[in-house]
Amino acid sequence: IFAIVVLAGLFMVVGQRYAPATIDEVMPESAAAAAGLEAGDRVLEIAGTEVTRFGDLQIVVRENPGTALPMIVRRGDADLNLTITPKEIVTEDRFGNTLRFGQLGVRSNNVAMIKHGPLDALWSATVETYSMTAQTLRAVGQMITGSRGTEELGGPIKIAQMSGEVAKQGWDTTFWFMAVLSVNLGLINLFPIPVLDGGHLVFYALEAIRGRPLNERFREYASVAGLSLVIALMVFVTWNDIVSISFVQKIGEIFG
Repeated sequence: IFAIVVLAGLFMVVGQRYAPATIDEVMPESAAAAAGLEAGDRVLEIAGTEVTRFGDLQIVVRENPGTALPMIVRRGDADLNLTITPKEIVTEDRFGNTLRFGQLGVRSNNVAMIKHGPLDALWSATVETYSMTAQTLRAVGQMITGSRGTEELGGPIKIAQMSGEVAKQGWDTTFWFMAVLSVNLGLINLFPIPVLDGGHLVFYALEAIRGRPLNERFREYASVAGLSLVIALMVFVTWNDIVSISFVQKIGEIFG
């Protein structure tokens, strides 16, 4: 809810970034060129996901490097079925994280900031928050299956570092980061792990099904297991933070 409120305010004051799902430019020797995409094509669907704006296309492509994706594009009056395999790109962001994502090699030149009224802003913010939530859950699923690395996970150090960086870019970027952080923390809190709110909801559901309270000893053991898991996760993400800022290398240089 906090994320929706923040985004709605941004969409009313600053506007929402929008670009139609029309391809204005295809880079030579790119995945898009190999698949037969042309300037002027409008993407209707990719990998079973409806595309209404250029950002929808980017989300699906980034999450599927090296994977063949079915695509429907409109060229003139005809709808064409194509298969495209996003090129895998491996790089580092400004925080030292190794990023692995897909790239088509297309560009949209009709990007605009559209300001919304209160009701439209609220609806657009809800849709945007849902998209963030779904994208985060897909990323977690990919990490569980091993198709995505866990080096992107960050803890308190990473959050503090990123907060300082986005604050330098302006108040609108800062508020956007607040919304993204709110969604991620909210999702983590709703995971079905004892000691988190999601774990309590699972307990309540089991009690409702059983028609009586759960065994106290079971609740204690489950809480200890959940707390251990949370602590282990905190240790892991903090280690990721230290590695990402090359803290270990700096200590090595100091002590020779």
